[in-house]
Amino acid sequence: MKLLQRQSMDDLIEQFLSYMITEKGASENTVSAYEKDLRKLKSFVEEKGEDIRRIDTGMLTEYVNYLSCRISKRSLARNISAIRTFFKFLVLEGIISDNPSRFLEIPKVSKPLPNILSKHEIELLLEQPDPSKERGIRDRAMLELLYATGLRASELVKLRLEDVNLDVGYVKVMGKGLKERFVPVGKKAICALKQYINGARRKFDRNGSPYLFLNNRGKPFTRQGFWKMVKLYARKAGINKKITPHVIRHSFATHLLENGADLRSVQLMLGHSDISTTQIYTHLDRSYMKNVYKRCHPRA
Repeated sequence: MKLLQRQSMDDLIEQFLSYMITEKGASENTVSAYEKDLRKLKSFVEEKGEDIRRIDTGMLTEYVNYLSCRISKRSLARNISAIRTFFKFLVLEGIISDNPSRFLEIPKVSKPLPNILSKHEIELLLEQPDPSKERGIRDRAMLELLYATGLRASELVKLRLEDVNLDVGYVKVMGKGLKERFVPVGKKAICALKQYINGARRKFDRNGSPYLFLNNRGKPFTRQGFWKMVKLYARKAGINKKITPHVIRHSFATHLLENGADLRSVQLMLGHSDISTTQIYTHLDRSYMKNVYKRCHPRA
């Protein structure tokens, strides 16, 4: 690999991450994961006494073999994806003249069926926040909106007041790749949101924040803070499954399909760029129908 510009790998990683954010519209999770993966590559190269100027296909292959004995196949696929994207960026920017990662193959990873909650479990979860307290009103509104729309946790906590139209019944969402979409909101979620916005929210909004959901310090919720809230209420509801906000997103999609929604509509609501990503829920739906058949048909 011929290096056309002499820069440290740290500098190149920072430039790459900036490119992923500003040009590719990558999510925070993707950027964070890619940074972690590339820092590990940097450490491996430095331990070999080499630097960016000496990375070639042989060294990358050695590194991939090193990783394959230490991490899962899924994590390995993500590491290789990070490496390939990084070196494509270096070629694109004219920083290197040839791409040493072009022969690396990303292993195929079968997508596991996501965990979901039953409709009864969803009801139990939504009943847990205490409606006599401002915090309970806020938390109920967040949970109701999450299940009503199937938003990602990062999308939910970034919502602003101006993104919610309760008269028409939709939320405007800025999703992955800075793609904007509009998602309908059901009556129960609208009711919970009105109660929160018109009353309880005033307790949390100390400085005129534009964000919809605020924590006890008047700051926008973080993904981690919301995840802890979901986990707390799942425990109170006696649900023993591993629960995250994404499980509620999976449940949203699965329940829609179980009740006759078409795949294209679910894809648009979830914000999937590729319908094949949404198709995993059809497997869940078929599994659900099979279980119903076994339970209910007299000759199953």
